Amino acid sequence: MSKRYTRLVMALIALNAAIGFTSANDVAAAEAYHLGVALPSSGVGASYSKDGIDAIELAVEEINNAGGFLGKHPIKLFIRDTQTKADVGANMAREMIQRDRVRCILGTYASDVAIAIKPICREHKVLHIAAISNSENLTKLDFSPYTYSVVPNSYMQARAVAIGVARMAKRYNWKDYVTIASDYEWGRSTQANFVKLLKEVAPDLQLIKEYWPRQGEKDFGPFIKTIMDEKPGFAYGCLAAQDTATWIDQAKQVGFFGKVPYPGSLISVWELINHAQTQPRGMIGLCRAPFFAHLNVPMMVDFVKAFRAKYNRYPSDWAVLEYDAVYVLKQGIEKAGNVDSDAVKDALKGMTVRTTRGELSFRPIDNQLGCSSYLGRVADDEAYPFPVYHSIIEVKGPDSWRPESEIIAARQTEKK
Repeated sequence: MSKRYTRLVMALIALNAAIGFTSANDVAAAEAYHLGVALPSSGVGASYSKDGIDAIELAVEEINNAGGFLGKHPIKLFIRDTQTKADVGANMAREMIQRDRVRCILGTYASDVAIAIKPICREHKVLHIAAISNSENLTKLDFSPYTYSVVPNSYMQARAVAIGVARMAKRYNWKDYVTIASDYEWGRSTQANFVKLLKEVAPDLQLIKEYWPRQGEKDFGPFIKTIMDEKPGFAYGCLAAQDTATWIDQAKQVGFFGKVPYPGSLISVWELINHAQTQPRGMIGLCRAPFFAHLNVPMMVDFVKAFRAKYNRYPSDWAVLEYDAVYVLKQGIEKAGNVDSDAVKDALKGMTVRTTRGELSFRPIDNQLGCSSYLGRVADDEAYPFPVYHSIIEVKGPDSWRPESEIIAARQTEKK
């Protein structure tokens, strides 16, 4: 090679560097993005979380096929089993941050686990995106600028149900009611919000009894009998995952739903799919992200097609939410222009993002996404081998989230 040619090549390399050109080798050598997932693969919550993990892996595969984040940062996943225990979840978060050097943690299933992980992520300046756990205290109190929520929180869902139940109470002349809720953070916060909000929109309805089965309850018989003996106008339930399936199965066996109206219970798409034969038709349920409510959104259509092609089944709410979480992170990184967590958290602040549920925005005061809650009547549909929601009522996020003035007041009280 001549000296003149060598000088020309070196000059071109210097010029490329000066004006920001990146070679193929530079792109290939870009740092991998370590993404943590804190979800239970065993115990309570494992069934919901499997769908979420599958969706995360699908999203990561899609993004990596295009070169990774920003087209040059391949994603490397680190998935840890929280066992649906706050102490285990906290330990897994520390392990992923300190040993695996993750920049973001997705999850979790149980809200107490998410609340345990939040301060750890804040301490280490690691992003935290909640997509299944939805206690509003995750973003309302002990605020962390690193924590974002892409699922309607417990207040938002309670308000959505209260609006719908108030209308039904007037129609059917209901005078009183009871509640049955799982005895842990999500169940208690959801029940408390529902009772308070229902009082605001239907002050004449009287709460006559509260029931608190433990998480993972196997025998709902005593609760079922007592509620039927009580003969309330209706019963409101805050049960989830396997607890919901166990409750419905045992209550249905004694004709509970024919004697006690049961509106507003969390009946996710996972229950509709996995308990298609036993799920009582006609129940009025609540869910967080039904794919069939947004088949007018191209991103949802593409996701359902890809999910079915990869896993040979339809996606549940939990798959939709975790898939959205990955793509929200992707858009935050693209807006920031780099993978630095501080830059990404700032980029996501108040950002409008594209999701399978349409374009939605984060509220700056609490980093809560303005996503909808959905109520509907469980019914068969010729388009699917499982029941879906008919006559869907979609309550938009901004119509259901807590007023900012109340959040400010709660945080001021928290500091005292």
